[in-house]
Parts: sequence; structure tokens; C-alpha cells
Amino acid sequence: MEKSTLLIRSLSILVAGAIVLAASGCGTSDSDPARGRSLFIQRCGTCHQLAQAATSGVQGPDLDAAFAAGRSAGQDSDTIEGVVKAQIEFPRPSNNNPNVSMPADLVQGQDLEDVASYVASVAGVPGAAPPKVPGGPGAQVFANNGCSACHTLKAANAGGAVGPNLDDVLPGQTAAMITQSIVDPNAKIEKGFPANVMPGNYEQQIPADQLKQLVAYLMQNAGK
Repeated sequence: MEKSTLLIRSLSILVAGAIVLAASGCGTSDSDPARGRSLFIQRCGTCHQLAQAATSGVQGPDLDAAFAAGRSAGQDSDTIEGVVKAQIEFPRPSNNNPNVSMPADLVQGQDLEDVASYVASVAGVPGAAPPKVPGGPGAQVFANNGCSACHTLKAANAGGAVGPNLDDVLPGQTAAMITQSIVDPNAKIEKGFPANVMPGNYEQQIPADQLKQLVAYLMQNAGK
């Protein structure tokens, strides 16, 4: 049996057996699933596949496959939310092999609440897919990767303030400059913003053709 299949079955068993843990951590009223989606993409997407987040990581279990089993067994989103929180708060001990372990403290506090709420709302849901947005393929890449959570871009109705306002900083930049700011964000840091805030794994997370679409979209729309 393939290792990935074993991992999915193992997580499914944990899901089915974690109802007691879940009951103590579910149903948070102030969680923000939309913010959780962006955090999931940044912190979890390189290891986990989740259709609604458009992530395709293969180091960890496919969360759609794992939680579909829980849903078919009658678990609701509140229960799944608690399971997700328990798995993140108490991961299997790290042994430097991401195939069979998960780092501790990936998200904490409100970030944990938001990620757990998001995953619980979409994982294993039949037909789940990234929300469709207008503006062409580049706009879809921008939305799929949660860029609006951190950046302002009028064309995308994005108002994030964690990172620079793209309408202010991108006009006049070349495609090469914008590409570098995405794949190597610490190469040039905008004044007033700290280093190591933007994830540095987008070159691996975003396929090359989609990265070009994103850069073209930003060049065409930033500052307009």
C-alpha cells in the first residue's frame, strides 16, 4: 500500500476518533474563515492538498480525502473544526520527515481559530473549488493564493494592510522586478514593512504559467 494512502487512512482514523477533543474546541463565534483561507495557503498549502484553497501539496495527507470520510460518517463542520485544532495544537512529534510528522506551532491564537474554521467549512465538501473572480486568469491566481489578505489592490477589491499597497508600489516596475518580489520577497523590502512576513515559497507553490499570469495581471492593473 502506498505511503500516501496510509497517511490518509491514518488521518481518517484520527478524525473518527477525535470527537471528544473536538467538542472542547469547536464552534468559535469570532473566527474568520476568509482570513483562515489565506493563512492556510501560506502556512499549510505546501504540504496539504485542499481543493477550495487550490493547494496541491503532497508531503502531508490530502485533507479533502481525509475529511470526506469524517463527513460521510456523520461529523459536522463544528466537530471537524475541533479535530483540525487538535491536530495543529498537538501534532505528531517532528522527526524531520514531513511525510510522517508536522511542525509544532504552525498557527496559534486567532490564526489557529481562523484556519480551523476555514478547513472545517470546505475540507471534504463535494465539488469544493476556489471562488471564481472576474478579471481573467491572473486575477484568479491572485485570489487563489490569498493575496488580498495582505495587500491592497483596487482592481481585485483587495484591502489588506499587512503588506504594501500594490497600487502604490507596483506602477513602473518591470515584470522581472514584480516576479522577484513574489518569489524572493526579502530581496527588496518596502520601507515601513518588516522582513520575513511574506512567505518565500510562492515559486514552488504557484506553477510557472500561473506566476506569469499573475505578474501580467498586476502590471496591467496596479494603480489603475
